[in-house]
Amino acid sequence: MIDWLGNFFSNRPLSSILDVLLVWYIIYRLIIYARGTRALNLLKGVAIIIAAKFISSTLGLQTIDWLLGQVISWGVVASIILFQPELRKALENLGRNLFRNRKHLRNPSQKLIDDLENALLYMSKRKIGALISIEANEKLDEYIETGTPMNSEISNQLLINIFVPNTPLHDGAVIISDYRIAAASCYLPLSESSLIPKELGTRHRAAIGLGEATDALTLIVSEETGSISIVKHDHLHRDLDQESLRILLNQYLMINEEDKDEQDILDDIRDFFTAKFTQKGGK
Repeated sequence: MIDWLGNFFSNRPLSSILDVLLVWYIIYRLIIYARGTRALNLLKGVAIIIAAKFISSTLGLQTIDWLLGQVISWGVVASIILFQPELRKALENLGRNLFRNRKHLRNPSQKLIDDLENALLYMSKRKIGALISIEANEKLDEYIETGTPMNSEISNQLLINIFVPNTPLHDGAVIISDYRIAAASCYLPLSESSLIPKELGTRHRAAIGLGEATDALTLIVSEETGSISIVKHDHLHRDLDQESLRILLNQYLMINEEDKDEQDILDDIRDFFTAKFTQKGGK
C-alpha cells in the first residue's frame, strides 16, 4: 500500500494531490450533510464494508472478498432506492446553493435581521416574553445541549410561536447557530453582578450572564413591559425602539458588503444614540 502510494504521487505529483484533496473534500461534505439524518448510519455502514473489503483483500480471504465485492456492487443500487428522498433533497440544495442570488450569498445575515426585527416588534406589542441568543465566534454547544434540539430554518413566525405563553418551549432561551435555530428552551448562566438594576428580571440577568461568558448576542423582550433590550459582552442596550433596534442588529449581525472602517460605524452609532438620549432628556 505504501509503495503504491509512493508510485502514485511520484508519477503524477500535482494531479494526484489535487485528486486526493477533492476526494477528501467530497467525503467531508457528505458527512456534514448526513449529520443528524439517517443517511449518516448508511455512511458508517459503507465505511465498515470498505474497510472489511480492504482487510480481506490484503489477507487473501478470497471468499469474503468476493462476497463483500458483491455487496458493494449491489449496495449502490440499493442505496439509491432506499435513500431516494435524501438524494433528491441533496441535489435540490446543491442547485440552490450554486445558483442562488449573489447578494444573498454575500449577505446571509439580512434575512436573519429581518426575521428577528419582525418577531421582536410583534412580541413587544403583545408583551410576550422572549430570550434569543445568536452564536458568534465562541460556540454555545454546552448551552444548546440543555434545551430541546430543533435545527430549524429561521422565520419570524416560528420564533413568535416558540415564545407564546403556556407552550412547551416558551421557557428558556432560543439559541441560533449558523443561521438556524439550534435549540429552544435552553438554560443560560445567570449573572451575579450587583450592578444589574433591581427592576430587571431573570431574562435580562441570563442574557448578561451569557454576555459575560461568551461573545454571543442576546435579545430580550420583557414580559412585564414589552420593552426590547440587547446584550453584547457587558453592554446592555435597553428600551429600544424600532429604529434603534434596526441599527444595533445591523451593527452586530450584518456582513458588510463595503469595506467601511469599523471605527466609522461605531462613531455613527454613538452619534445616533447621543442624539436620541439628548432629545429624551436622558443622560
